[in-house]
Amino acid sequence: MTFSTNTSAQSRASIRLPAKQPGSEMHSTVLGYLSQDFIALPPGTTVAQAREYFCSEIKNEQIPSQIFVVDDDDHLYGLVPVKNLLQADKELLLSELMRAVHFSLPPEKTRHEACMEIKKSASNYIPVLSYGKLKGVLGPQEIAQLLEDENTLDSQLQGASSPLETPYLQSSVFTLWRKRSVWLLLLFVAEAYTSSVIKSFEDQLEAAIALAFFIPLLIGTGGNTGTQITSTLVRAMALGEVGLKDLGAILRKEISASVLIAITIGTAGFIRAWMLGVGMEVMMVVSLTLIAITVWSAIVSSIIPMLLRKVNIDPAVVSAPFITTLIDGTGLLIYFKIAELMLTDLAI
Repeated sequence: MTFSTNTSAQSRASIRLPAKQPGSEMHSTVLGYLSQDFIALPPGTTVAQAREYFCSEIKNEQIPSQIFVVDDDDHLYGLVPVKNLLQADKELLLSELMRAVHFSLPPEKTRHEACMEIKKSASNYIPVLSYGKLKGVLGPQEIAQLLEDENTLDSQLQGASSPLETPYLQSSVFTLWRKRSVWLLLLFVAEAYTSSVIKSFEDQLEAAIALAFFIPLLIGTGGNTGTQITSTLVRAMALGEVGLKDLGAILRKEISASVLIAITIGTAGFIRAWMLGVGMEVMMVVSLTLIAITVWSAIVSSIIPMLLRKVNIDPAVVSAPFITTLIDGTGLLIYFKIAELMLTDLAI
């Protein structure tokens, strides 16, 4: 919303509207967070005129840190820090004080992409431009809301639940059922193949019933290992710290760490099996399986988030339940195959 003034500098200023209070709903693009809480003046405005207008528009505690310099069509020329405006000679023009705009966002930019760019820029007052025209700004309040909404979305996706559009206490029981049931049904179908794996190795279980004692321990360890790695990598990707180009370095780091963890967990598994008195052969099977599952889980959990990002799928959907489900079935295959190789009662 703008108006023209007939001052000696023929200045044109944007009326500073009350700051938009971010709503409770999450928006998918920058446009949903756009604020009209800004001051824009033409380049021919003097410092004295700009100060007078600036002071007349300060009606609350939220004082903008920048004044934008625009032409009659709202094309952004540059910006003037308020600190510089207050310290400059009164006769100078804004065109002589303004700085280039090094960072801006288009209104159609997705929230996820905007978050990554904002974190890299460390800006707290960002112009939003459409074909070079100033459409609004993201101030500290809008940026904080945008980042909070993105973190909320990631948390809900990692919990295998569709994101809520309204605050939790305002969401109905039916909404919670609808958001969660679809994901749980998908997980149920995916988890069903673990029972098929167990059934296919029914003979081995009958021959060495002690193998069944350790199934929860083994699949739980694999799922926990995968969850740790996935959570760390998804967060690092959200911060822009790693990408697909870093996959080699990630695998080297995670496999190296997982080997150390695997030896630790394998030793603990060996001791646990010894305490149950299941015999040396089963003790060795359990220990080696824990080592193999831990390393396998590290490989899977390192690769999948990167591949999803490559095909433009939010890696946050690789939630703890999905990683656990995947490792459950493959971990059981590893367990029974090692048992076939090592237990004399199962030897073919």
